[in-house]
Amino acid sequence: GDRVIARIHSRGRGGRGLEGEVIRILERAHKTLVGAFEPGRHFGVVTPDDRRIRHDVFVPRGDTAGARAGEKVVVEITRWPAARRNPEGRVIERLGPADAPGVDVAVIIRKYGLPETFPPEVLAEADQVPDAVAPEEVQGRLDLRDLPVITIDGEDAKDLDDAVSLEQLDDGNLRLGVHIADVSHYVREGSALDQEARRRGTSVYLVDRVLPMLPPRLSNGICSLNPRVDRLTLSCLMTLTPDGRVLDHRIAKSVIHSRERTTYEDVAKILVQKNPVVTARYRDLVPTLRAMEALAMALRARRFERGSLDFNFPEARVTLDAEGRPVKVSLYKRSVADQIIEEFMLVANETVARQYLGARVPFLYRIHEPPDPAGVEALDEFLFHFGLHVSDPERVEPKQLQAILDRVQGRPEEHLVQTVVLRSLKLARYAAEPRGHFGLAAEHYTHFTSPIRRYPDLQIHRIITEHLAARGRLPARRAAVLRRLLPEVAELASERERLAEEAERESVELKKVQFMQDKVGQVYDGIVAGVTAFGLFVSLENTVEGLVHVSNLTDDYYSYEEKHYALVGQSTGKTYRLGDWVRVRVLRVDAAQRQVDFGLVGAEPPELAGYGLFRTRQPGGPAPGAPPEAAAKEPAAGEPRAPEQTEASGKRRAGEGRRGRGKRDGRRRRVP
Repeated sequence: GDRVIARIHSRGRGGRGLEGEVIRILERAHKTLVGAFEPGRHFGVVTPDDRRIRHDVFVPRGDTAGARAGEKVVVEITRWPAARRNPEGRVIERLGPADAPGVDVAVIIRKYGLPETFPPEVLAEADQVPDAVAPEEVQGRLDLRDLPVITIDGEDAKDLDDAVSLEQLDDGNLRLGVHIADVSHYVREGSALDQEARRRGTSVYLVDRVLPMLPPRLSNGICSLNPRVDRLTLSCLMTLTPDGRVLDHRIAKSVIHSRERTTYEDVAKILVQKNPVVTARYRDLVPTLRAMEALAMALRARRFERGSLDFNFPEARVTLDAEGRPVKVSLYKRSVADQIIEEFMLVANETVARQYLGARVPFLYRIHEPPDPAGVEALDEFLFHFGLHVSDPERVEPKQLQAILDRVQGRPEEHLVQTVVLRSLKLARYAAEPRGHFGLAAEHYTHFTSPIRRYPDLQIHRIITEHLAARGRLPARRAAVLRRLLPEVAELASERERLAEEAERESVELKKVQFMQDKVGQVYDGIVAGVTAFGLFVSLENTVEGLVHVSNLTDDYYSYEEKHYALVGQSTGKTYRLGDWVRVRVLRVDAAQRQVDFGLVGAEPPELAGYGLFRTRQPGGPAPGAPPEAAAKEPAAGEPRAPEQTEASGKRRAGEGRRGRGKRDGRRRRVP
């Protein structure tokens, strides 16, 4: 975020891009940092938690705010570093001892500058919002209170901003309703609530807490589509054929009355597990849920037929105790319930984007541009080692990449190939101009379905409402204002999204490393997820990743062959490549540095049998989905003993840099 002057030295690889050096810093973007405080005789020292910052910060004795040894603090920089001088600063906040409950995540919040509390004027405005829908607010809206509307969310979700309905029509077609909370009715443009929501850009779903975009009085109250109460919504009503083709649609301001709040878990128990108890509880909804499943699968098939990418990345679920300590790290398995909501939100977002592009009104779009040819060429070189090939790197299409993903499905290198394919793509972002969505193979796409937790959706709702009120013709003056405003909104929202994703990812990685702290000495099977000159990165079945440093490869001297993504022993010829199965022992865990160190125990692939992420399982090893503590504690007889380590994501969405998500147990759905 710093503004700098850079001197250009040369063109980048293949004539693409530039290379140079920073020669002057004009403006600092980050004036505070978080670190551990240590007192001294004449001054204190703060060691930054961010490993990219190499300088300790000196704190004069009068500026320590009473901080004690080992406490995590926020320090404001008062004097920047020079060539031979460390930076100086003053402590402006004491977070507490490093091992105190919640301090670890508080450090991440301060590091990324995430707002935890709402300003008084914002809370005052929120207090003025009514708790229930008044009769006069329903006037002029499409009354859908007789529709069998339901919500499907995670068990712990409180901000329910989307609901769905499905009707069978007399001609054999279906009418799908996607009903989204009308947040714009309560959050007026330019109000304190609106300015704060715009500043935040998005709700942030950390491992142990949610930092909402809107005050809970709105997000969990009048804006949440809770069951058996009237709620104001914007509805996208689509007529579809049974095979998922959209025939026509209508977008309208509406009022709904949700019949039931269902969960992903219960819907999966009905549709997949055929659980008699849950099925009996929702007996009136079962036919509708089965029809929803059939339509979602049809929509999914059509999407893949046109070339939409499907990244089946594992998502770690971290279970915490009351003190915030991780007690379990497992994989979240997507169910048909997740897919129903994914497909319904996707088709609604596409339908809305298509209508307002045709209406020629200023609008916000979710775009994902095609990858750079240089990145695709590098991907093609990597895929060569697995017998795969991108047929035309200069004009790559999503169908080509999806064909590659299909070919590696179920193979040991599946996760690795998916990761490298994803890294070859650009990040999805918001824009005021429609440029298509490469990952979804969609000509036009937007974000319409989550206005409680994404500011672009709220802005889009305002445009839709104004367009409906103007009977399809926005005043020229208002259109001009929007054309100036929307590029700024798009840029800010994209920046806030990336920041939130980094913080979310770091909070999960932190807890995964903490989970491994008492696992030193235990042995696990894993897969080589990265090869560098200094060692192998190994990913375990539960997504915990660690480093096997070359200094721990004691049976030979290993050389790094960059083109082959391999470490090769000079004497034995033993080779470790990307995608290889290995057995590792946990040697060290450093939670402060977010690092797990492994030692190599064996490199023989387990017998194939269907083992979670890697779809293989060692006979007698842990059951699929079992936490790492279920793994073997000692290497098998005859194996060498070692001497005295992501979106993404975690999950990543189709074509997204990292999870485009809705709620799921305090996390977000996989909606691009």
